Amino acid sequence: MKILRLLNNKNLPIIIIFLLLSFSSLAEEKPVDIWNLEKEKTEKISEENISVEEKNEEIFQSSIYKMQSDKKEEVIKLDDNLTSKTIKIAGLYDPQDYGLNISMWSNSDGSTLKKLFKNIEKYNLSKDASEILNISLLTNAYYPNQNITEDEFLRFKTNWLIKNSNLELIEEYLITNQITNLHPELMRHMVDKYLSQSNVKKSCEIFSKIKEPLDNEYLSKFNLYCLINYGKKEEAQLILDLKKELGFNDEYFENKINYLFGYIDEVNREISENSILDFHLAHRTNSEFMFEPNKDTPKLIWKYLSASNLLYKIQDVEITDIDRISAIEKATHDKIYPEEELFEFYKGFQFNISQLLNTKESYKTLSSIEGKALVYQRLLLTEEPKLKLELAKILKDIFKSEDIENAFDLELERFLKKIDKADVPSNFTTFYNQNMNDDETINKKIKYNNEILHQSKLLNYFNGNYAKSKLEEDLNKFLNKIENDKKYFLSKKDIIFLEALKSDGIEISEKYENLYEINKSEMPSDIQRMVDNKEIGAALLRIIEVIGSKKIENIDEDKVYFIFNTLNQLNADLIRNKLLLKVLPFKV
Repeated sequence: MKILRLLNNKNLPIIIIFLLLSFSSLAEEKPVDIWNLEKEKTEKISEENISVEEKNEEIFQSSIYKMQSDKKEEVIKLDDNLTSKTIKIAGLYDPQDYGLNISMWSNSDGSTLKKLFKNIEKYNLSKDASEILNISLLTNAYYPNQNITEDEFLRFKTNWLIKNSNLELIEEYLITNQITNLHPELMRHMVDKYLSQSNVKKSCEIFSKIKEPLDNEYLSKFNLYCLINYGKKEEAQLILDLKKELGFNDEYFENKINYLFGYIDEVNREISENSILDFHLAHRTNSEFMFEPNKDTPKLIWKYLSASNLLYKIQDVEITDIDRISAIEKATHDKIYPEEELFEFYKGFQFNISQLLNTKESYKTLSSIEGKALVYQRLLLTEEPKLKLELAKILKDIFKSEDIENAFDLELERFLKKIDKADVPSNFTTFYNQNMNDDETINKKIKYNNEILHQSKLLNYFNGNYAKSKLEEDLNKFLNKIENDKKYFLSKKDIIFLEALKSDGIEISEKYENLYEINKSEMPSDIQRMVDNKEIGAALLRIIEVIGSKKIENIDEDKVYFIFNTLNQLNADLIRNKLLLKVLPFKV
């Protein structure tokens, strides 16, 4: 930062020498009377001895404060000058990496994009949808310019990155694009999350990699604290002094910082929950720090307490302490406490035989915490698949109704894994599929079935393990076999497979073209218009909206068909291939 460099004590002699040389050069430009040279030199030296320190101080201070006060105006002017010469782009990925292009947003109407983003924000996106959205928003491309501002479009990126909370991705995005001041909440989210993990080092690393001066007061305070951590107290003190000259006033922060500077021996024991930085400073400056969270304590502070080993243990809580148990349930939902500890605690409740035998009715007459404990204990006692599913769904619904559904994720999955998929009744299929881990299917191995087209070894083409000429030969042989087999019926997945190959230029003999017919009505008209108008980004957002919170392999085949049809037309082959290898193969 320019201001920091100017304020550095080591640079002050250089500045003074520079000013002296400047004054000397100005004097040399005037006509010189060689007969009076010694006299003028003496007078000049005398005058400089009297005023040079005062002048240097005045110039030094005025230049610093002018730089600070005019900083925003200068940034705006610079930005205006660049606008006419460059087209702004903020992203990470090369468009060619995913078969996209730099104009993927250029033809889109901002009003449509805003509606799509608003709809997408309602979902807790699945892994499949999240990956496509990451690619869509972080591919280097020109901003859309119809009915949407650059700031609005960037804000969609910021909101998504915060919601997705991939801290390494956020850091890379901020460093690559140097746009912290446009949306400082993105950097704040990152440094706060690292600090909540009690990882001060990781929180502070980013500040040395951001080249622009920080406008945001919170980030500026965080940077000042980091400088103290790095042992750069003189630099930190100069920044603090400058901030105070410009009107900064935060008694709580200054008290903690002055203690860290070593200016005071005792610190105010006040604990602020206004920010994770304030909370951390209270902990850092108090060797006898004690704090008991409650249900209203911010999530970041719960995480900080957990990471710093400052939380009470669940097993030490009394069953009658409803407030503490309720707070623990909320903290488990936020992934502060492990689920197994909460459910182990539920085992401590005592119920009679009648309550256990009539759980589906009995839990309704109990308090919320007792009701969940009763259903859980009954769930442990049953082995019958249908009843196990009924009880698991009841328990999950109770957690959902209290907005703490994430407290019963891993434990629910553990129960579902014990149930064979073949034993799942049709009315519980959706519940079963939605609560199984994404990685279960991903980590399974593909089992090839050369009797079914979309499960055959021809699938290896989408892994890049099949030469084009060999593929065309083997594919036409397979289609010939299908044509002669009157019992074989091309499924929707077979058609998806063939359409993907044809999109890639794989040649299929004309005599097999009538094996199936495409029903063009299956393609939503709005998506087709986007494709025809080369609104690549908007079309990808529509696909994300369709997938939503579902796994791609659990979406009905008609929707899957037009998803892949869209990706074929967009030539987004890498995105398409990854999804195809989830939808088409049989895995064991």
